[in-house]
Amino acid sequence: MEESPLGASPSFSALLGDVSRLAALNRTMLVVGERGTGKELIAHRLHYLSPRWDKPLIKVNCATLGDSLLDSELFGHEAGAFTGAVKRRAGRFERADGGTLFLDEIATASLSVQEKLLRVIEYGEFERLGASETVTVDVRVVAATNVDLPALARSGKFRADLLDRLAFAVVTVPPLRARPEDILLLAQHFGLSMAKSLKRQFFPGFAKSVEAALLAYPWPGNVRELKNVIERAVAGTGTEDPTKPIEAISFDPFNSPWRPLPDVAAPTSDAAPVDPYDFSSHCAEIEKRLLTAALERHNHHQKRTAAFLKLEYHQLRNLMRKYELFEG
Repeated sequence: MEESPLGASPSFSALLGDVSRLAALNRTMLVVGERGTGKELIAHRLHYLSPRWDKPLIKVNCATLGDSLLDSELFGHEAGAFTGAVKRRAGRFERADGGTLFLDEIATASLSVQEKLLRVIEYGEFERLGASETVTVDVRVVAATNVDLPALARSGKFRADLLDRLAFAVVTVPPLRARPEDILLLAQHFGLSMAKSLKRQFFPGFAKSVEAALLAYPWPGNVRELKNVIERAVAGTGTEDPTKPIEAISFDPFNSPWRPLPDVAAPTSDAAPVDPYDFSSHCAEIEKRLLTAALERHNHHQKRTAAFLKLEYHQLRNLMRKYELFEG
């Protein structure tokens, strides 16, 4: 069994309670959440807490496969069904018989594949590519997405009838910013795991300043981003004094004085204008563009942007107020 979801915040505890209850139901489930929130771990929990726990859990990332290849991967093919198909191949549904099939990034599946998915979910039947005989399976489908499927269904880009079948129960995974109580818990867990993988005898933890920075960061990449940040920090420290807590952390692996800056529109000519023009407005426009680029580069983290621009925090705030650059 893979790593279990970790967290003690109210929102995450409520999620785990819902998952434990829903796992016992032999119905299709849909897991929804932003990238990096741990949707696959939730799918694992739905499987291993279900009566199917001792049967196969088969996973497919629909976004990594083209239309015809996804069809073949899910439903299999007969010899000669297409160029290179030299023998019969069982698909993921056959391999998951009796167990669970996890369909990640379900929104990327084509409408033709969605039609076949609907049939197998409804009737447990399908045909291999290039075959005429029907294959019958007993598979529980758990799908996941990070997009608004109802909106896609309304626009005709996702089958509404398939959405109805997938959405018997919808499990929504909260983003990390909605579960701040879990940030340091997860950071400690990832730090311990990384120290162990580096064959260190123990993990000294984080300095208070680092803990404060971890709590202040918005985590747009969620738990996956947190894991990467912590593993980089552990790997980059501990060689001189393994007992010293981590005192520095980098949120942006691209942060460097030699990093290429975003393109900023420049005046078409360095020559002085022939006619009088509004010099103050022109300079303000350039200043606003440069400030916007710096904010975007640092994910609108104001303290890091101020440090990058060599401004005091209150100076940056005053400029953002002047140019109405506050988000939301």
